[in-house]
Amino acid sequence: MTTPALTLDGLTVRIPTASGTVHAASDVDLTLRAGQVHALVGESGCGKSVVGAAICGLLPTAATVHGGIAFHRPGHSDVHLAAARPRAWRKIRGRRIAWIPQSAATYLTPVRTVGEQLAETCRHLDSPHTPAVLLTRVGLEPTMAGLYPHELSGGMAQRAAIAFALAGDPQVIVADEPTSNLDPELTDHTLRLLRAAADAGAAVLLISHDLDTLPAHTDHVAVMYASRIVETGPTAEVFADPWHPYTRDLLAALPSGGLHPIPGMPPTLTDLPNECVYHRRRPAPGFSGGPTYIAQHGDRSVRRLIGAVS
Repeated sequence: MTTPALTLDGLTVRIPTASGTVHAASDVDLTLRAGQVHALVGESGCGKSVVGAAICGLLPTAATVHGGIAFHRPGHSDVHLAAARPRAWRKIRGRRIAWIPQSAATYLTPVRTVGEQLAETCRHLDSPHTPAVLLTRVGLEPTMAGLYPHELSGGMAQRAAIAFALAGDPQVIVADEPTSNLDPELTDHTLRLLRAAADAGAAVLLISHDLDTLPAHTDHVAVMYASRIVETGPTAEVFADPWHPYTRDLLAALPSGGLHPIPGMPPTLTDLPNECVYHRRRPAPGFSGGPTYIAQHGDRSVRRLIGAVS
């Protein structure tokens, strides 16, 4: 078992809106370990990106956060991030925890070259790396530094975003759907770059919809539904033997699972009850919510079903 790099302990995020309080994340428990790629999956709107934003200190200012986010460094005291102030985040984000955004090109300043922006990032983070080295590391020619964001293809922009994330040699990398809208070859290349970052010692959280790619590229997977993690475990085990009804239905909806659509629609996250609500969408014999499911599966559920009950 490798060293924990970051731990979420009952992470709960609430965001007030005009139409009610959004239960963006509820009682999320998750441990990211150095040297491993952890996937976080689920349908759109379930709260995956909110978990990533909470880890990186990028939540909206109106959000309230309860529970713990602990960053671990061997030989040092834990850094508790849930209540960290902006000044503290300036020392953490980029250096200790890095964010790889979805649609990376839109995060770059359009009137400056990639190289100029990457060099500025390196200076700000006191990076030991040069832009040319970072671009080469992610499979881009150093000459790409002279291009403007609009001159990059989607795959090039995504690789550039990974170069930015690697500049500070972070211990934790959060990648928010980095393979969306990429073709299979570029998807595979991007996932190999994240694996290489993990092999170099980082803990990687991969937020993804590309479930079919996960068994070959990730070590652990956590399945999220309506703001809660309903199942977590080694990727190969979860895919081979899913225990939560939602996980089974999600995998059955894949081409490899027979393209069986999940009936109904995910609930909105506004003012959810304090329980797993999948049984309301997909009634199943013997499953009437989290507590019943835990009781029926005993120790196996304790090992694999974290967060299925409040």
